[in-house]
Formats: sequence, structure tokens, C-alpha cells
Amino acid sequence: MKKLLLMLTTLFVIFALAACGGGNTQENATEENQEGTTETNETAETVELVVGASNVPHAEILEEAKPLLAEKGIELKIVPFQDYILPNKALNDKELDANYFQHIPYLEQQIKEFGYDFVNAGGIHIEPIGLYSQKYKSVEELPDGAEIIMSNSVADHGRILSMLEEKGLIKLKEGVEKIAATVDDIAENPKNLKFTTDVEPGLLPQVYNQGEGDAVLINANYALDAGLDPANDPIAVESPENNPYVNIIAVRAGDENRPEIKTLVEVLQSEEIANFITETYKGAVIPAGQ
Repeated sequence: MKKLLLMLTTLFVIFALAACGGGNTQENATEENQEGTTETNETAETVELVVGASNVPHAEILEEAKPLLAEKGIELKIVPFQDYILPNKALNDKELDANYFQHIPYLEQQIKEFGYDFVNAGGIHIEPIGLYSQKYKSVEELPDGAEIIMSNSVADHGRILSMLEEKGLIKLKEGVEKIAATVDDIAENPKNLKFTTDVEPGLLPQVYNQGEGDAVLINANYALDAGLDPANDPIAVESPENNPYVNIIAVRAGDENRPEIKTLVEVLQSEEIANFITETYKGAVIPAGQ
């Protein structure tokens, strides 16, 4: 009888331990599943945003914004571009969520030319264009008949000519819309400047370094990318005041209302990013609104 009672007691203890162990296993599994669910939910809350950008300064500014966006649940993927054509094509083909490389007049010209259904989601910065010369130290030194080399981007021609008018080198026709001005709209040209207007924007620093022409007009992003100092190297710099050439975040129409796009613009317009732009580029790039 004692042996039988001992055997029954032993079996009872074994079953009790097994039951307790099974309960713990189930509890652990439940906790693990709950943890796994939490991780999945956290992952699901992270939104990937793909933005195309010029290398300098746009991609650099986006890199600075990455951790700020991560704090808000946005994983930013930056796709660099070397030209002004492919970023809009990629946006139109839905390979990008947004792009950051162009100013407002260029966007408007691209929409008119290609029929893109894009909108401006927000302005971020201005890059004052500069007039560079290997031969002369001021616009006053430019000789009669000097060759001025400029971008083949028609959207920049009015900007360039307005700058040259501001510096007293030319005068545009009365009543002409300056943003849309071309060399045919020059009314007065006292130095008889000759204009070469067929150079790819990205090649302008190379043209300058090779000493071609008498002066070359270069966008700040290409100047920075080529190691030039757009604040100090030019013999003349475009004024940032009342400047319509604000670099923007462009998106497909309707996407400007997406929460992640709004957050992207808010971060890029934040004081943290404005300070980064000011401290990093020292006048070569200026936060919009300053």
C-alpha cells in the first residue's frame, strides 16, 4: 500500500510540474507573440519615402534631415541625380515619392513642356547664381565684346539676364516678363556682350575651369559640386531678395496632402535645417524666407 501511495504521489507531482511548465510555456509564447506583434506594428508604422535629389546641396540637406524624419516614423531613401531631366521623369513614372532639385520657374517650364501633373509642396532654399571669370576680377573689367557663357536651360535665362541687368551690364525691354526673358529681349547692351547659351548646366564648372569665354554663369549647386565657393569665387552674385527661384519639394498632384510629404516639408523648413544650411554653405545656399 505504501508503495502504491508513493507511486501515486510521484505521478501527481510529475503531472503538476508538467502542467505548470506547460502553463509557463504558453504564457511565454503569448508574451513572445505579443512582442512580435508589437515589433510588426512598429515596422508597419514606419513609412518609406523615396526622394530624388541633386548631389549638392539637396542630397546633403536631406541627409541632415534623415534622423529628424526617423523620429517621426519616416525612413528617408535618397536617390541622387546628376541632371535636371531624369528627376522629373522618375517622379512622373512613380519611381519617386518626391524630388528636390528644381526651382519654381523650372518646374513650371517642365509642366508646360511635358504635361507633368506636379505641384510645389513647399519651398526650402535659394541658390544665388554666380558670374565666374578666370580673366577678370569685376564686372566693370569685362571688355567690349566679352563672351558670356550660360546654361542651355531656358528656364534660367530670364534669371541670368535679370541678374546681368541688376549689375548694370544690360537692360531688358520695357514690359518684358523677366522670368521668361531671353537674349532677344535685351534692349541695351553697352559692352556688346556675346552670349553662348547652349551649354549643359552640369558642364559649366568645367567650362570655367578650362578658361573658356570671358565669364561663365553657374548655378550654385553645380559650383559646390565642383569644389567652387559660390559665395566668394564669383565676380558677381545674384541678389536673394525677392528671388522667385526657390528650390522646392515637387510631388505628383494630390500627394502634397500625404502626411509624410507634409512632415518632410515641415522638417526641411525647420529651424534645425535652416541653421544647418546657413552654417554649412555660408551664403552659397540660403534658407527660403531669410
